[in-house]
Amino acid sequence: MTSLALMQSQQSALRLPGTWRLEPARAVTLRPREDGVLRVAHGCVWITFDGPHGGPPDDQGDFFLGAGEKMPVRAGRRIVLESSDRGAPAWFSWDFSPQVQPVRASRLQAVSQSWSEVQIAAVLGVRAVWQLGAAIVALAAGALLARPQRNQCPAV
Repeated sequence: MTSLALMQSQQSALRLPGTWRLEPARAVTLRPREDGVLRVAHGCVWITFDGPHGGPPDDQGDFFLGAGEKMPVRAGRRIVLESSDRGAPAWFSWDFSPQVQPVRASRLQAVSQSWSEVQIAAVLGVRAVWQLGAAIVALAAGALLARPQRNQCPAV
């Protein structure tokens, strides 16, 4: 047995956590209830979508994905998966797409929030200017005040 054949036989016995094994010459049909992503973990998969395909006129809905590739699938679409390598299985996983709902604030709320941030910034600005003015006055007053003379006592 060559090293390549040995390596292929060891890979066919491989178990990949979180994936489904698709045997050669077998097919599986998926019709997801939610949007998701089909990922190929190992091997090559032949994917056929039922129509309408919405692509160019020669598009029959057939795609080939290799290891590491992924394809988004919309809810309700019927797809048929088959290992495209007649002698080797393929492993794939299905992950649901998270349903993210954008949170929209009303325009009035957005304006109100911005206005309160402007007010806070104005108060902090006035306070900083006041403190700067007080520091300048204190500096000027210190320069203008006569400093006491040092005691100059004659040495005895």
